Amino acid sequence: MNIFQDMSPHRLDALIARFRRARIAVLGDFFLDKYLDVDPALAERSVETGKTAHQVVATRCTPGAAGTVVCNLAALGAGGLHAIGSTGDDGEAFELRKGLAALACGTEHLRVDPQRATPTYLKPRDSGNATLAGEHSRYDTKNRQPTPAAVQQEIIDSLHILLPQVDAVIVADQVEEEDCGVVTAAMRAVLADCAKRHPHVVFWADSRRRAGLFRRVIVKPNQFEAISQENPPPDRVVELDPLCCAVQRMRTEVGAPICATRGADGMIVSDPQLTHVPGVHVEGPIDPTGAGDSATAGAVLGLVAGATLPEAALLGNLVASITVRQLATTGIARCEELPERLALWRAQRRGG
Repeated sequence: MNIFQDMSPHRLDALIARFRRARIAVLGDFFLDKYLDVDPALAERSVETGKTAHQVVATRCTPGAAGTVVCNLAALGAGGLHAIGSTGDDGEAFELRKGLAALACGTEHLRVDPQRATPTYLKPRDSGNATLAGEHSRYDTKNRQPTPAAVQQEIIDSLHILLPQVDAVIVADQVEEEDCGVVTAAMRAVLADCAKRHPHVVFWADSRRRAGLFRRVIVKPNQFEAISQENPPPDRVVELDPLCCAVQRMRTEVGAPICATRGADGMIVSDPQLTHVPGVHVEGPIDPTGAGDSATAGAVLGLVAGATLPEAALLGNLVASITVRQLATTGIARCEELPERLALWRAQRRGG
């Protein structure tokens, strides 16, 4: 296995300069991330139940899941963004669409299904405590019934409409329940066919449960998804040898390149040959929420800009190393932050 050795500042600048030309569609499960900032000092006792009545002093709404990818693409200066998926006809949909519009992301292909809820992650947390210890239990709203065939067809129609207009399609398969989100078995088959028919479009898929079921599209599993291990114990890592074997096996099954993430240790990419792209090691507390989505944004922008797969993986690593240092929120990175991170990565490589 090769180790990706270097990228020059000049090469990074050249790639970044092309980000603003990128036209990208993000297809998948768009959630609303709704943060409730709770002031523990204001807690009251409920007269009716005797339980603690937590007092919310502020709320923050941002696009989540597939929307997190859009947030990062927008922050990195992508030239054109389109959302493909569906929402309910509810207040959460209003907030989600408003958030996407603020990012200059088109929502005309975010279909409305009044019979379903807009997926939402409700995240109460103590105000003034940005660490993970400040988080309360999360409340999730998801659709647990199969996505209606009519809605699936509307989304497929949107994909076909947008394909001639974009350089890349990012697939964000967030819903774990089979066929209950946007990326159903039927959608995976359509994506495989579209990737065959549109070889100049970058297709990139990130799936929590079904990474190995995609065909003909670049797949980004994390190290545990690559070896089909669910719910790994904390601080577990997958050794390089079995991970490399899993990546090679998945490459054969999927019929397209694989980029397996390893947290702070970077990525293993399959093409043009099996290569380890080291990550950036950062000091201090981190919040990994959304790190994979931010890595996807950086890597796909790199591919559209003409990067090789190892170069694109490094861009993803640089972006993720910035977002994980942003606590109590789903972080974003900006282009002007990347040169400093590249300098740190190069210094760590020389030191190693």
